[in-house]
Amino acid sequence: MNLSDEQLDRYARHIVLREIGGEGQMKLLAATVAVIGTGGIGSPVIQYLAAAGIGRLRVIDDDHVSLDNLQRQTLFGTADVGRPKVEAAADAAARLNADARFEGVRARIAAGNAAALIGAADVIVDGSDNFATRLAVSDHATAARIPLVSAAIGRFQVQVGTFRGWEEDLPCYRCFVGDAFDAEDCDTCAELGVLGAMAGIAGSWAALEAIRAIAGFGAAPNGKLHIFDGLKPAMKTIRIVKDPACSACGNGQAPR
Repeated sequence: MNLSDEQLDRYARHIVLREIGGEGQMKLLAATVAVIGTGGIGSPVIQYLAAAGIGRLRVIDDDHVSLDNLQRQTLFGTADVGRPKVEAAADAAARLNADARFEGVRARIAAGNAAALIGAADVIVDGSDNFATRLAVSDHATAARIPLVSAAIGRFQVQVGTFRGWEEDLPCYRCFVGDAFDAEDCDTCAELGVLGAMAGIAGSWAALEAIRAIAGFGAAPNGKLHIFDGLKPAMKTIRIVKDPACSACGNGQAPR
C-alpha cells in the first residue's frame, strides 16, 4: 500500500512524527475501529479518528439526536434533532474525510449480539453510558482478543483505560468493575449533569489511545486507568490488577 499525493498532504503532520511516520499512517488507513455510542464521548472519537484516516469506522448506536444532546455531542447541530445518530454521524464523518469508510449500525448492544454487531475490528472504543453495554462489549473484546479503549465521564471527571484481558497478566474491564450488570447501576448525565468540554477531553483521549493501539507508539497504557479531575484540575493514574476469579478473563471464566 502506498500513500497518494493527496494523502501525503492530508496526513503530513502525522507522517513527520517519528513515532508514526508513513508506516504508522498506512496502519491507520488499513484499520477498523468499532465505536460504541455516538454521544458526548463518541462524537470527538469519531471526529478525530475520521480525521486521522482510520480506514473503517463501525459505529453502533440505536438512539436519535435530541435537543439536550447538543450541549456536548459535537457531531450534531440543531438541524439534526430527531435524526438517527448513526445517520447524522455518517454525514459528519464524510465531511471530514472520505478516506474513512463509515458503517453505521442502528442497534443496541447486548451480551447476545455483541459479537455479531462489532465483528472483526482492530480496536474497540466504548463510550456507552451503562454497565450492561460496557460489560457485553468488554466480554466480546476479551474473547475476540481485541484491544478495548474504555472512556467514561461524570460531572467534572474523566476516566480512560485500555484493556487487553486475554493476556496473562493484564485485566479486562470486568476485572475493574466486577459483575455489575444492571443498567440502573450507572448514573446518567441527565441525573448528575456533565460539563460538555469534559466529554471532549474524554473522547479526544480515547481517540488518542485507539491511534496508539494501532500505530504502536509511546508507553503501553494497558492495565492502567487514567482519571482526570476537571475541578482541581489534576490527573492521576491507577493500576488495575487482573482478578483471578474474573468470569471473563480469570479462572472463573465461563466455558467457551
